[in-house]
Amino acid sequence: MKILLFGATGQLGTECRKVFQQAGWELLAPSRNQVDFSKPETVALAVERLRPQLVVNACAYTAVDRAESEPQLAGLVNGVSVGRLASACAALRIPTIHISTDYVFDGRAARPYRETSAVCPLNKYGHSKLQGEQLLRLYNRRHILLRTSWVFSAHGNNFVKTMIRLGEQRSELSVVGDQVGCPSYAGDLAVIIGHLVERYQRDWQLPWGTYHCSNAEPCSWYDFAQAVMAQAVVCGLLEQQPQLHEITSAEYPFVAARPAYSVLDCSKLETLLETPIPSWRRGLERVCADLAGAVRAAAQEVTRGGERPVTVK
Repeated sequence: MKILLFGATGQLGTECRKVFQQAGWELLAPSRNQVDFSKPETVALAVERLRPQLVVNACAYTAVDRAESEPQLAGLVNGVSVGRLASACAALRIPTIHISTDYVFDGRAARPYRETSAVCPLNKYGHSKLQGEQLLRLYNRRHILLRTSWVFSAHGNNFVKTMIRLGEQRSELSVVGDQVGCPSYAGDLAVIIGHLVERYQRDWQLPWGTYHCSNAEPCSWYDFAQAVMAQAVVCGLLEQQPQLHEITSAEYPFVAARPAYSVLDCSKLETLLETPIPSWRRGLERVCADLAGAVRAAAQEVTRGGERPVTVK
């Protein structure tokens, strides 16, 4: 299986690389210098030149607040380039697995969002991701669109690493408690994508369409922060938990509006996979263990080479 992976150095892309390489698939992972999603023509040219059997797009503009002042750039990366990708793939009959977001919803629901729920993004980022969804459906029927939420891992920038870094620096922290969603461990998402690729390799066919894909167990950012701090102490990343204060969204200086409730109903995907998607707590344990291992490895390097130790960035 020859797979073209965009966004290979991001949180999800890093985990996908591990899964694909373990499966023995041929992986094409162009860098941003080679394929720049802010330049849509480079995306289409890459597909035409490399001719993979399947494309996985984990590339996205994810700076939610900054998108309010950079809507054109967000629209190019998350919208226009996805359309060019879909069109190029359709011309060569290449299926596409594309990642979208819970932020296409307005957060006014009282129960988990299904794939057929009405979309109504509250911010420029959500609008750009919705544009990408619409263009993908328009240009390439053979697609799997996975909406996910609150992605975290041991790589890149995310809520878990930010909380641990702040926990090292401060004894008290304020965290929003009136936004509820489902954290999603990038490692679990990558394994699910791997299962979909395996199924496509077997049958050269998939039940195309939109699926929701997040870990089980809804929580607020405040609840998630409590779990992060507790696990960080268990793994030795923090000596003690800082005191957490629950605040409202109105008390936090967000630039972009966020949905108050963005829990995704993943039963459609679980039926396809024939297995439930696990809780994010298992992924959190894995991430904290990986981060602690990196700290220990850095300390060993200091012992051997006399360099200054690093902390979680």
